[in-house]
Amino acid sequence: MAKARKDNKGRVLRTGEQYRPKEGRYLYTYLDSRKKRRTIYSVDLMKLREREDEIKRDQLDGIDNYIRGHVTVNQQKAFMDFIEGHPVFDHWVPAFTVLLGTGCRCGEFIGLRWEDIDMENRMISINHALVRAKKSRFNKKERMTVSLPKTEAGIRTIPMLDQVYEAFDRVYKEQCETGFNETEIDGMSGFIFKNELGNVLSEQNINAAIRRITEAYNIKEEVRAARERREPELLPHFSCHYLRHTFCTRLCENETNLKVIQSVMGHKNIKTTMEVYAECTDEKKKEAMQNLSAKWKDF
Repeated sequence: MAKARKDNKGRVLRTGEQYRPKEGRYLYTYLDSRKKRRTIYSVDLMKLREREDEIKRDQLDGIDNYIRGHVTVNQQKAFMDFIEGHPVFDHWVPAFTVLLGTGCRCGEFIGLRWEDIDMENRMISINHALVRAKKSRFNKKERMTVSLPKTEAGIRTIPMLDQVYEAFDRVYKEQCETGFNETEIDGMSGFIFKNELGNVLSEQNINAAIRRITEAYNIKEEVRAARERREPELLPHFSCHYLRHTFCTRLCENETNLKVIQSVMGHKNIKTTMEVYAECTDEKKKEAMQNLSAKWKDF
Protein backbone atom coordinates (compact mmCIF):
# COMPACT_ATOMS: atom_id res chain seq x y z
CA MET A 1 0.00 0.00 0.00
CA ALA A 2 1.32 3.45 -0.97
CA LYS A 3 2.35 5.65 1.94
CA ALA A 4 0.04 8.61 2.51
CA ARG A 5 1.58 11.99 1.72
CA LYS A 6 1.50 14.47 4.59
CA ASP A 7 2.38 18.11 5.21
CA ASN A 8 4.73 19.41 7.92
CA LYS A 9 1.88 19.22 10.46
CA GLY A 10 1.16 15.57 9.75
CA ARG A 11 -2.07 16.21 7.83
CA VAL A 12 -2.80 13.76 5.02
CA LEU A 13 -2.89 15.41 1.59
CA ARG A 14 -5.67 14.66 -0.87
CA THR A 15 -5.22 13.61 -4.48
CA GLY A 16 -3.93 16.59 -6.46
CA GLU A 17 -2.59 18.41 -3.39
CA GLN A 18 1.07 19.12 -2.70
CA TYR A 19 2.99 20.91 0.02
CA ARG A 20 6.20 22.82 -0.76
CA PRO A 21 8.09 23.30 2.52
CA LYS A 22 10.69 25.66 1.02
CA GLU A 23 7.94 27.99 -0.20
CA GLY A 24 5.66 27.38 2.77
CA ARG A 25 2.59 26.97 0.61
CA TYR A 26 0.19 24.35 -0.74
CA LEU A 27 -0.96 23.76 -4.29
CA TYR A 28 -3.79 21.85 -5.91
CA THR A 29 -3.57 20.68 -9.54
CA TYR A 30 -6.58 19.64 -11.62
CA LEU A 31 -7.81 19.38 -15.23
CA ASP A 32 -10.35 21.89 -16.50
CA SER A 33 -13.16 21.07 -18.96
CA ARG A 34 -10.73 21.37 -21.87
CA LYS A 35 -8.33 18.90 -20.24
CA LYS A 36 -5.79 21.65 -19.56
CA ARG A 37 -3.81 21.41 -16.33
CA ARG A 38 -4.60 24.17 -13.84
CA THR A 39 -3.03 24.95 -10.46
CA ILE A 40 -4.18 27.04 -7.50
CA TYR A 41 -2.05 28.03 -4.50
CA SER A 42 -2.51 28.97 -0.85
CA VAL A 43 -0.38 29.22 2.27
CA ASP A 44 -3.32 27.79 4.27
CA LEU A 45 -4.48 24.21 3.62
CA MET A 46 -8.05 24.86 4.77
CA LYS A 47 -8.42 27.86 2.46
CA LEU A 48 -6.96 25.83 -0.40
CA ARG A 49 -9.56 23.12 0.23
CA GLU A 50 -12.38 25.66 0.21
CA ARG A 51 -11.28 26.66 -3.28
CA GLU A 52 -10.89 22.99 -4.24
CA ASP A 53 -14.47 22.27 -3.19
CA GLU A 54 -15.72 25.31 -5.10
CA ILE A 55 -13.93 24.16 -8.27
CA LYS A 56 -15.38 20.66 -7.89
CA ARG A 57 -18.90 22.05 -7.41
CA ASP A 58 -18.53 24.25 -10.48
CA GLN A 59 -17.30 21.33 -12.55
CA LEU A 60 -20.30 19.28 -11.41
CA ASP A 61 -22.55 22.16 -12.48
CA GLY A 62 -20.78 22.36 -15.84
CA ILE A 63 -19.09 25.69 -15.04
CA ASP A 64 -15.53 26.42 -16.11
CA ASN A 65 -13.93 29.27 -14.17
CA TYR A 66 -11.49 29.82 -17.03
CA ILE A 67 -14.23 30.45 -19.57
CA ARG A 68 -14.68 34.18 -19.14
CA GLY A 69 -15.49 35.35 -22.66
CA HIS A 70 -18.48 37.46 -23.57
CA VAL A 71 -20.11 38.75 -26.72
CA THR A 72 -20.13 42.45 -27.48
CA VAL A 73 -23.23 44.64 -27.50
CA ASN A 74 -23.31 44.61 -31.31
CA GLN A 75 -22.82 40.83 -31.46
CA GLN A 76 -25.58 40.28 -28.90
CA LYS A 77 -27.95 42.50 -30.88
CA ALA A 78 -27.05 40.80 -34.17
CA PHE A 79 -27.62 37.35 -32.65
CA MET A 80 -31.03 38.20 -31.18
CA ASP A 81 -32.21 40.19 -34.21
CA PHE A 82 -31.30 37.26 -36.45
CA ILE A 83 -33.34 34.65 -34.58
CA GLU A 84 -36.37 36.85 -33.94
CA GLY A 85 -38.94 35.98 -36.57
CA HIS A 86 -36.61 33.43 -38.19
CA PRO A 87 -38.57 30.46 -39.64
CA VAL A 88 -36.21 27.94 -37.99
CA PHE A 89 -34.76 29.67 -34.92
CA ASP A 90 -37.54 31.95 -33.63
CA HIS A 91 -38.64 29.40 -30.99
CA TRP A 92 -35.25 29.95 -29.29
CA VAL A 93 -35.96 33.65 -28.65
CA PRO A 94 -37.46 33.18 -25.13
CA ALA A 95 -34.63 30.90 -23.98
CA PHE A 96 -31.83 33.19 -25.09
CA THR A 97 -33.71 36.25 -23.82
CA VAL A 98 -33.82 34.69 -20.33
CA LEU A 99 -30.18 33.57 -20.46
CA LEU A 100 -28.96 36.98 -21.60
CA GLY A 101 -31.38 38.83 -19.31
CA THR A 102 -30.77 37.05 -16.00
CA GLY A 103 -27.18 35.81 -15.90
CA CYS A 104 -28.35 32.39 -14.73
CA ARG A 105 -25.87 29.56 -14.85
CA CYS A 106 -26.80 27.07 -17.54
CA GLY A 107 -27.95 24.46 -15.02
CA GLU A 108 -29.99 27.06 -13.12
CA PHE A 109 -31.73 28.12 -16.33
CA ILE A 110 -32.48 24.54 -17.40
CA GLY A 111 -33.90 23.81 -13.94
CA LEU A 112 -36.31 26.76 -13.81
CA ARG A 113 -39.87 25.71 -12.91
CA TRP A 114 -43.08 27.65 -13.19
CA GLU A 115 -43.30 27.75 -9.39
CA ASP A 116 -39.94 29.58 -9.34
CA ILE A 117 -41.45 32.41 -11.39
CA ASP A 118 -43.47 35.18 -9.72
CA MET A 119 -45.10 36.92 -12.68
CA GLU A 120 -47.09 39.28 -10.46
CA ASN A 121 -44.03 40.69 -8.69
CA ARG A 122 -41.73 39.95 -11.64
CA MET A 123 -39.18 37.98 -9.63
CA ILE A 124 -37.26 34.77 -10.37
CA SER A 125 -36.25 32.45 -7.53
CA ILE A 126 -32.96 30.61 -8.08
CA ASN A 127 -32.82 27.70 -5.63
CA HIS A 128 -31.45 24.69 -7.56
CA ALA A 129 -29.86 23.59 -10.82
CA LEU A 130 -30.12 20.62 -13.16
CA VAL A 131 -26.82 18.93 -13.96
CA ARG A 132 -25.81 15.81 -15.80
CA ALA A 133 -24.98 13.00 -13.38
CA LYS A 134 -21.71 11.27 -14.09
CA LYS A 135 -21.72 7.63 -15.13
CA SER A 136 -20.67 5.05 -12.58
CA ARG A 137 -20.34 1.29 -12.50
CA PHE A 138 -23.75 1.18 -10.84
CA ASN A 139 -25.35 3.64 -13.28
CA LYS A 140 -24.08 3.27 -16.85
CA LYS A 141 -26.66 5.65 -18.31
CA GLU A 142 -26.27 9.43 -18.21
CA ARG A 143 -29.15 11.28 -16.61
CA MET A 144 -30.09 14.69 -15.27
CA THR A 145 -30.15 15.26 -11.54
CA VAL A 146 -31.00 18.13 -9.19
CA SER A 147 -28.08 20.01 -7.64
CA LEU A 148 -28.85 22.19 -4.63
CA PRO A 149 -26.72 25.30 -3.90
CA LYS A 150 -23.85 24.62 -1.52
CA THR A 151 -23.70 28.25 -0.32
CA GLU A 152 -26.20 30.97 0.62
CA ALA A 153 -25.01 33.06 -2.34
CA GLY A 154 -26.36 30.40 -4.72
CA ILE A 155 -29.92 30.91 -3.42
CA ARG A 156 -31.15 34.27 -4.67
CA THR A 157 -33.91 36.18 -6.43
CA ILE A 158 -33.49 38.03 -9.72
CA PRO A 159 -35.84 40.84 -10.77
CA MET A 160 -37.22 40.41 -14.29
CA LEU A 161 -36.37 42.75 -17.10
CA ASP A 162 -39.43 43.60 -19.20
CA GLN A 163 -38.03 41.47 -22.02
CA VAL A 164 -37.60 38.50 -19.68
CA TYR A 165 -41.17 38.89 -18.42
CA GLU A 166 -42.42 38.88 -22.01
CA ALA A 167 -40.34 35.79 -22.78
CA PHE A 168 -41.91 33.82 -19.90
CA ASP A 169 -45.36 35.09 -20.89
CA ARG A 170 -44.84 33.89 -24.46
CA VAL A 171 -43.68 30.43 -23.35
CA TYR A 172 -46.62 30.05 -20.96
CA LYS A 173 -49.18 30.99 -23.61
CA GLU A 174 -47.58 28.67 -26.16
CA GLN A 175 -47.53 25.75 -23.70
CA CYS A 176 -51.18 26.32 -22.82
CA GLU A 177 -51.81 25.23 -26.40
CA THR A 178 -49.02 22.71 -27.02
CA GLY A 179 -48.69 21.18 -23.55
CA PHE A 180 -46.39 21.68 -20.59
CA ASN A 181 -43.16 19.91 -19.73
CA GLU A 182 -44.10 16.74 -17.82
CA THR A 183 -40.56 15.63 -16.98
CA GLU A 184 -39.95 14.66 -13.34
CA ILE A 185 -36.40 14.68 -11.94
CA ASP A 186 -35.61 13.77 -8.34
CA GLY A 187 -39.17 14.61 -7.34
CA MET A 188 -39.19 17.98 -9.11
CA SER A 189 -41.50 18.78 -12.02
CA GLY A 190 -43.05 21.72 -13.82
CA PHE A 191 -39.86 22.67 -15.66
CA ILE A 192 -40.37 25.61 -18.02
CA PHE A 193 -38.17 24.98 -21.01
CA LYS A 194 -38.27 21.78 -23.06
CA ASN A 195 -36.76 20.30 -26.20
CA GLU A 196 -38.58 18.96 -29.25
CA LEU A 197 -39.21 15.66 -27.44
CA GLY A 198 -40.86 17.39 -24.48
CA ASN A 199 -37.95 16.71 -22.11
CA VAL A 200 -35.89 19.27 -20.21
CA LEU A 201 -33.23 21.10 -22.18
CA SER A 202 -29.57 20.24 -21.74
CA GLU A 203 -26.39 22.25 -22.08
CA GLN A 204 -25.68 20.28 -25.26
CA ASN A 205 -29.06 21.34 -26.73
CA ILE A 206 -28.30 25.00 -26.09
CA ASN A 207 -24.73 24.87 -27.39
CA ALA A 208 -25.88 23.04 -30.53
CA ALA A 209 -28.50 25.74 -31.13
CA ILE A 210 -25.88 28.49 -30.69
CA ARG A 211 -23.62 26.76 -33.19
CA ARG A 212 -26.38 26.37 -35.80
CA ILE A 213 -27.51 29.98 -35.36
CA THR A 214 -24.02 31.51 -35.61
CA GLU A 215 -23.18 29.38 -38.65
CA ALA A 216 -26.42 30.39 -40.40
CA TYR A 217 -25.88 34.06 -39.50
CA ASN A 218 -22.26 34.07 -40.69
CA ILE A 219 -23.14 32.51 -44.05
CA LYS A 220 -25.77 35.19 -44.63
CA GLU A 221 -23.44 37.95 -43.41
CA GLU A 222 -20.63 36.87 -45.73
CA VAL A 223 -22.97 36.99 -48.73
CA ARG A 224 -24.31 40.40 -47.65
CA ALA A 225 -20.80 41.78 -47.05
CA ALA A 226 -19.59 40.58 -50.46
CA ARG A 227 -22.55 42.27 -52.14
CA GLU A 228 -21.87 45.51 -50.21
CA ARG A 229 -18.07 45.22 -50.77
CA ARG A 230 -17.07 45.35 -47.11
CA GLU A 231 -15.53 43.09 -44.51
CA PRO A 232 -18.09 40.72 -42.93
CA GLU A 233 -18.88 41.22 -39.24
CA LEU A 234 -19.09 37.60 -38.18
CA LEU A 235 -20.36 36.20 -34.90
CA PRO A 236 -17.73 34.34 -32.86
CA HIS A 237 -18.07 30.76 -31.74
CA PHE A 238 -19.23 30.69 -28.12
CA SER A 239 -21.00 28.48 -25.59
CA CYS A 240 -23.89 29.06 -23.20
CA HIS A 241 -21.39 29.91 -20.43
CA TYR A 242 -20.53 33.09 -22.36
CA LEU A 243 -24.13 34.27 -21.97
CA ARG A 244 -23.81 34.46 -18.17
CA HIS A 245 -20.60 36.47 -18.43
CA THR A 246 -22.17 38.63 -21.14
CA PHE A 247 -25.06 39.51 -18.81
CA CYS A 248 -22.62 40.25 -15.98
CA THR A 249 -20.64 42.50 -18.31
CA ARG A 250 -23.77 44.42 -19.36
CA LEU A 251 -24.80 44.73 -15.70
CA CYS A 252 -21.38 46.03 -14.69
CA GLU A 253 -21.52 48.56 -17.52
CA ASN A 254 -24.76 49.97 -16.09
CA GLU A 255 -24.47 49.45 -12.32
CA THR A 256 -21.79 50.67 -9.91
CA ASN A 257 -22.98 48.93 -6.72
CA LEU A 258 -20.82 45.80 -6.50
CA LYS A 259 -23.00 44.21 -3.79
CA VAL A 260 -26.05 44.45 -6.07
CA ILE A 261 -24.11 42.81 -8.92
CA GLN A 262 -22.80 40.09 -6.58
CA SER A 263 -26.32 39.36 -5.32
CA VAL A 264 -27.86 39.10 -8.79
CA MET A 265 -25.03 36.93 -10.11
CA GLY A 266 -24.87 34.69 -7.05
CA HIS A 267 -21.10 35.13 -6.67
CA LYS A 268 -19.91 33.58 -3.43
CA ASN A 269 -16.82 35.79 -3.39
CA ILE A 270 -16.97 39.55 -4.06
CA LYS A 271 -13.53 39.16 -5.67
CA THR A 272 -15.16 37.43 -8.65
CA THR A 273 -17.54 40.37 -9.07
CA MET A 274 -14.69 42.85 -8.77
CA GLU A 275 -12.67 41.06 -11.47
CA VAL A 276 -15.52 41.27 -13.97
CA TYR A 277 -16.21 44.88 -12.99
CA ALA A 278 -12.54 45.77 -13.48
CA GLU A 279 -12.57 44.21 -16.96
CA CYS A 280 -15.64 46.27 -17.90
CA THR A 281 -14.12 49.44 -16.45
CA ASP A 282 -10.94 48.92 -18.49
CA GLU A 283 -12.97 48.42 -21.67
CA LYS A 284 -15.01 51.55 -20.94
CA LYS A 285 -11.81 53.55 -20.34
CA LYS A 286 -10.39 52.39 -23.68
CA GLU A 287 -13.66 53.28 -25.40
CA ALA A 288 -13.66 56.72 -23.79
CA MET A 289 -10.08 57.39 -24.88
CA GLN A 290 -10.85 56.24 -28.44
CA ASN A 291 -13.82 58.63 -28.55
CA LEU A 292 -11.58 61.38 -27.23
CA SER A 293 -8.96 60.60 -29.85
CA ALA A 294 -11.55 60.80 -32.64
CA LYS A 295 -12.62 64.29 -31.46
CA TRP A 296 -9.08 65.53 -30.80
CA LYS A 297 -8.95 67.73 -33.92
CA ASP A 298 -12.13 69.51 -32.87
CA PHE A 299 -10.54 70.86 -29.69
